[in-house]
Amino acid sequence: MTVQPRRVLLISATIGEGHNATGRAVAEAAGRVWPGCEIGWLDALRAMGRWVPGAFNWIYVTNVESTPWLYDFFYASLWRHRWFANASRRFVGAWSGRRMRRAIAEHDPDLIVSTYPLGTAGLDWLRRRGELDVPVAAVVSDFSPHPFWVYPEIDLHHVMSEASLREMRRAEPDAVGAVCVPPVVSAFRPGDRAAARRQFGLPESGFTVLISCGSLGFGSVERAVEAALRAEGVARVVVVCGRNDALRQRFADRPEDRLVALGWVDDMPGLVACADVVVTNAGGATALEALACGRAVVMFEPIAGHGRANAELMADAELAELCPRAADLTATLRRWAAEPDELAQREQQALKHCQTADFADQVAALAHLPRHRGRRPLRPQDAFFVHATTRAVAQQTGAVLRLEGPPRTVHDWHEEIAGRIERRAGQLPMLTRRLAMRRGRRPQWIHDRDVEPRDHLRCREVRGEQAVAAARDQFFSAPVRTDRQPWELLLLRETESGQVSLLAKLHHALGDGVAVTSTLLRLLTDDPQPASVPGRGDRPKWHRRAGAITRGLVSLAGAGPAPSSAWAGRSTANRSFDGLELPAAEVRACARQRGVSTTALLLGVVAEALHRALPDPVAGQRFRVMVPRTVRTGRGGVGADVPGNHTASLSLDLPVGPMPVEQRLAAVAAELGKPERTGQPAAAGAVLAALGVLPAPLHAWVVRQIYQRRFFSAVVSVLPGQRRPAHVGPALIAGVLPVLSLADGVGVAVGAIGWADRVGFGVTTDTGLAPGAAVLTGHLRNAFAALRAGDRQ
Repeated sequence: MTVQPRRVLLISATIGEGHNATGRAVAEAAGRVWPGCEIGWLDALRAMGRWVPGAFNWIYVTNVESTPWLYDFFYASLWRHRWFANASRRFVGAWSGRRMRRAIAEHDPDLIVSTYPLGTAGLDWLRRRGELDVPVAAVVSDFSPHPFWVYPEIDLHHVMSEASLREMRRAEPDAVGAVCVPPVVSAFRPGDRAAARRQFGLPESGFTVLISCGSLGFGSVERAVEAALRAEGVARVVVVCGRNDALRQRFADRPEDRLVALGWVDDMPGLVACADVVVTNAGGATALEALACGRAVVMFEPIAGHGRANAELMADAELAELCPRAADLTATLRRWAAEPDELAQREQQALKHCQTADFADQVAALAHLPRHRGRRPLRPQDAFFVHATTRAVAQQTGAVLRLEGPPRTVHDWHEEIAGRIERRAGQLPMLTRRLAMRRGRRPQWIHDRDVEPRDHLRCREVRGEQAVAAARDQFFSAPVRTDRQPWELLLLRETESGQVSLLAKLHHALGDGVAVTSTLLRLLTDDPQPASVPGRGDRPKWHRRAGAITRGLVSLAGAGPAPSSAWAGRSTANRSFDGLELPAAEVRACARQRGVSTTALLLGVVAEALHRALPDPVAGQRFRVMVPRTVRTGRGGVGADVPGNHTASLSLDLPVGPMPVEQRLAAVAAELGKPERTGQPAAAGAVLAALGVLPAPLHAWVVRQIYQRRFFSAVVSVLPGQRRPAHVGPALIAGVLPVLSLADGVGVAVGAIGWADRVGFGVTTDTGLAPGAAVLTGHLRNAFAALRAGDRQ
């Protein structure tokens, strides 16, 4: 965001007061840095259900006081068993995310900050589903972030120390974190002890111990009091019982002059300022408030689970003294009362930790957080192209952009494009994904925002059209590297004519042709289309979808294997690429003249070109092509710049036997409507999604069986383009040629796209199976010329 947030939403929960205290600190800082900003609050537990706050508070208190072994077992299991932690987080995330969804939409925030782990889980669930496109941060007030605290889809976790940051990465390797100063309201600051004691009616002198174990006042409070009173040199013990009235009454009934028992205290900053030492047992808000006031902290008999982990981490960071037994507490207080220099050193360590930054500045930075996306399995439709990859056939898609503009050197072009990559690529989800392949496991995406231009961009000068063609063939023949974000660009400048083209290739798992075009525009152009977001659309009723899928499955099964083709066989590594541009106005006029769609016309041109290129076609001969069709628009559509493959495939038997070109076009137009009527696209999409439930090895085997020459002989795609001019610096993108990938044993792929005033054809062939791409582009040109000649007759 480039402006201050209008509305900030804080997600907390009333389970004790620690999470709300952290939320108040965030709210205070937000009010300071963004005057006039509206601060909203959402209690995650209350949102999860009316009965949830009471039930969860009871479970928490019972576990800590009566069954600490059970809480320890649960906490240890989160660390010991990754599957258990992930399953628990997914369950809670789906629960809280669904229940918070409406409230978040009503608040319409520009920034969300969570201080409660179950609320953070719900935000992670919503972000994973693409429902949150605002900065989302979590403030982890525990010193030890356990697996329930941190999530891969949260843009930033603020943790309490460098040691906490290491624990966060151990709990969730994909989480993003940073160290922040204690998140407490500004009233918690170093203050004069004598003045604070006068305000509370306490003697100004004497070693004072403050025992505070949270708003619930549970744990070993009474043992802490007994141990403190046994320490020589302790003048008084102030114990805060919070809302535990029974505990306060037990202390009030004791005839001990050195003991001061308090219930709920509104001025905790002033009370902490009275103390020489603060004793607590959980390492949450109370410990953070004591550190912010520059007071020494003792962790006594920490509560089970996270309390013990917090205490150990604070002790390792030398920010607290860990006293697991009453004798340890007595000895520590006795030593500090007798040796004020050691106590002063502890206070200095606390102040040094708290003065490394300004919490308000750290909150202000949250408004500008870049979006973070964690590791996640590929959608079945995207994993399809990972499994379909073979040694001879790389599954990658791309484009050739023809640039026109004032003369520029290769160095100037490199600086121009590298600068755009550096500034923009990290903000484009499709370009920040990296493949993680694990043997026998589902492939995953890792979000990697560190995009290095030198890894993805090369520039070359060549002389002559043959050198350009050779460089283009070499670029598209080489598989895109997968040890980094799997996409590459090559800028080619032909020295004699000064012609410039930009070649792009991306792993097909990143997205389909529509996503590729949209992403390239957003990366390179000066006037990219505005970002779009996933849309739910108006999907047909379930019974209609089921009917269409059933009809489509029957149609696909009835189609059987593809007719035999001279261009099918064992794939080779030999590739040929070529392109052709036709006047868009003439293409549209030709289609109108014959009463067919532009897509049908272009497929008819391809059918005629195949007829002319095939050896000795006979009457009635058919050539099966697989035609991917985008589902990004219309019912259930998603935005053009959403990563991934959002297509449905049609199986078309193109007529390639001898016949007049007009008759062939009419036959293709009639054939094009059949798969839609029989439900083939719906069935193909359902099959691809269903394959995702298979174990990864079986999924890969099935994909390789169906995506090959047995079922089709070519891939042909007609992509939606754009008519609005687009510029890369001073250069106009005058034309685009799509580059499609082949399949195993399939020798031809043809793509077409409308761009500005041209329609670009891109042809890819395996020259070990089919003619060179230039042969087919020549036949495409002649086929269209034959149709235009018919118009002129």
